[in-house]
Amino acid sequence: MEKSNVETLYEWIDETTNKIQQYVNEPYLESLGYTMEIVFMQEVPDNIDESLAIKLQQALVELKIDSFSAEEVRKANQLAILKGMKGSIQQQHLMTPETVSLMIAYLANKLFDDAENIRLFDPAGGTGNLITAVLSQLPQIKEAFASEVDSTLIQLAVWNANLQKKNIEFFHQDSLRPFLLDPVDLIVADLPVGYYPDDLRASDFKLKADKGHSYAHHLFIEQSLNYTKPGGYLILVIPEFLFDSDQSDKLQQFIHDYAHMVGILRLPESAFKSDKHRKSILILQKKGQQTASPKQPLLVKMPSFNNTRAMGDILGQINNWFQTYKKELNSNE
Repeated sequence: MEKSNVETLYEWIDETTNKIQQYVNEPYLESLGYTMEIVFMQEVPDNIDESLAIKLQQALVELKIDSFSAEEVRKANQLAILKGMKGSIQQQHLMTPETVSLMIAYLANKLFDDAENIRLFDPAGGTGNLITAVLSQLPQIKEAFASEVDSTLIQLAVWNANLQKKNIEFFHQDSLRPFLLDPVDLIVADLPVGYYPDDLRASDFKLKADKGHSYAHHLFIEQSLNYTKPGGYLILVIPEFLFDSDQSDKLQQFIHDYAHMVGILRLPESAFKSDKHRKSILILQKKGQQTASPKQPLLVKMPSFNNTRAMGDILGQINNWFQTYKKELNSNE
């Protein structure tokens, strides 16, 4: 069977990364960053070992990167990143599943199908797969921004975006600190889950814990709303237990005060490794002068993404819901 372009490119990236890893003695993800840089620059850096440089130059001659589409590049990079993350014990070294990224892009398209010049921000950018997936589905996005504190992940995100020819401005910083960024129309994020260690910074948030460390995923929701325009939307991947854990009463009151609950989509079990990693998609609209809560929020339990018939039925129901929701929005204007 003939290989797909994605398979061909992934195998080249993987083989090249393995060659680099043997020489630099660094983890796969760091070596992958070197591979992406070499592909984008189309040259081997001068500081590379001579015998490795010869191998990399030969590999570059074999590769015609311009023959691959941006989406093929994204998927091949994603496969390589997933290999590097396999077995990782670091929570931040986990990628948003492809099917979930595409579902978020689909929802964003429904919310902004008649909008122009959209500004997009991902405050938990990781390797950039989620934001580039959304960018590939929404051509009307004119400005995109992402933030990531992990130096390895943001390096991969930058090269990932460059190879896909996506124009994204990256912030290498703690995403719960202030940004030099005007509010945007749309925020997408796969929220980091756990405690935020900086109690002094957390004390500036309304969702700070009364005692002990605050939840990072709560603070990220507040921070995201801070950088959303009135009437703008947030599509967030949240832990399934978000509204059932301690401090959830405070979170629910905060959301009620500052946003409209547009919908929650419970993602299928098959999309995640275990029950403790199960997540949902939360859609919020930041309150504004002419905004209102939907008469009936979008509440969906997603079937397995592999069940084509059930997915078709659910997407039909979601499409119908959005038609009603758009009519409600128009009547409010």
